[in-house]
Amino acid sequence: MAQRSFPAVYMRGGTSRVVVFKKDDLPSDPALWNEIFLSCMGSPDSHGRQLDGMGGGISSLSKVCVLSPSLRGDADVDYTFAQVSVNEAKVDYKGNCGNVSSAVGPFAVMAGWVKPAGKEACVRIFNTNTAKVIHAYFPVENGEPVFTGDFAIPGVSGTAAPVRLEFQQPGGAVTGKLLPTGQVCDTLKISESESVEVSLVDAANPCVFVRAQDVGLTGAETPAQLESSGDLLKKLDLIRRMGSVKMGIAPDLETAKNSIAIPYIALVSAPSSDEMNFSMRVIASGQPHKALPLTVSLCAAVAAKIPGTVVHELAQRVTDEVQIGMPSGVLTLSAEVTTEMGQWTAVSGSFFRTARLLFAGRIFG
Repeated sequence: MAQRSFPAVYMRGGTSRVVVFKKDDLPSDPALWNEIFLSCMGSPDSHGRQLDGMGGGISSLSKVCVLSPSLRGDADVDYTFAQVSVNEAKVDYKGNCGNVSSAVGPFAVMAGWVKPAGKEACVRIFNTNTAKVIHAYFPVENGEPVFTGDFAIPGVSGTAAPVRLEFQQPGGAVTGKLLPTGQVCDTLKISESESVEVSLVDAANPCVFVRAQDVGLTGAETPAQLESSGDLLKKLDLIRRMGSVKMGIAPDLETAKNSIAIPYIALVSAPSSDEMNFSMRVIASGQPHKALPLTVSLCAAVAAKIPGTVVHELAQRVTDEVQIGMPSGVLTLSAEVTTEMGQWTAVSGSFFRTARLLFAGRIFG
C-alpha cells in the first residue's frame, strides 16, 4: 500500500524543531491526527532515536503544530501544539510550547495569512491548547519574514533575526488559576517517611517547582547526569504526577501518567553566578531538557515575583527582567505580576527567540 503524504513545513523555533501542518491539509476529524503525527515523528521508538521519522530522539525535537487563519477578533492565526512522545504511542495537546510559538508568526506571514506593512510584523497568535493569545514581533522585508540577523540565543549555534514573543494574561493557562491550589507553597507526601515542599504555578504552562536540594541535588547537574539516575527520574515523575492531581489537571496518579507534557517539573537552586537570578533544570516529557522550555521559564519568572514561592525564596536581585541559569547558558525574560486584595495576576510575559525555515514539501506518514 502506498504511503500517505501531507504538505508540511519543517522549522526550528527557538531550541526546538517542529513539523508544521496547515489544518486544511489534515483530516477534518482531529481524532485521526495522532496516528499521522506519531508516524511522521517515528514514534514510538523503543531505541529512543526516532530514526524512522523526523523526530530527533528528545522531547524538544519531537513536536508538531497545526495552524490556520483565525476567525477571532483578537488573533490572526490559530495554533495547536502537539507534543509527541519518543518512546510511547502518545500525543499530548494539553500544553503550549514557547519555542515552537516563535515559528508560528513567520509561518503565518509566509502563508499570506498576515500581510505586514513596514519593517516589523506583529502576528497575533491564539494558542488553542491554553486559550491564550501571544503577540509575535519580528522583522520583515518586502512582506516576507527575515530569518537572518545577529541575535543569538543560548543552545543554538550562530545568530538569526530576533522574534519577540509577548504572552497576554498567561496565568491559568490550563487550570484557570495562576495559583491552582490558592497557596504559594504546598507539601506533597511522596512516601510514608518523606515529604517535599513545592510551588504549583500555572502561567503559560502549569509547573511544579521544587528545590533541587530537597531531592538530593545541587542544581548544577547536567542533563546527562540527571538522565543517568533512573531512580531520581522516577521520584521526580511521582512528584510531578502528585502535583498534577493537586492542581486538578488529572483526577488521579494513574491518569496523570497519560499527560506526558504537563505539568512540567522544575528543579530550582540559588544562582551560581552574578549573571543569573536563580538556576533551573527541567524534566520535559520524562527527559532532562538540554536548555529550558520557554513556557516553563516564563512560569518561573512569574513565580519569582510572588513572595513565598520556592522560586522567589531562591531568587536573588530580581528586578523587571529575570535571568535564569540553565545547562546551555542564561535566559532573560520579562514578567509583569500584580496583586490586588491578596490575589496575584500575571499580566504579561515576554522573551526573545529566533526561528528558521528548514524544509518545505510533503511528509510521509
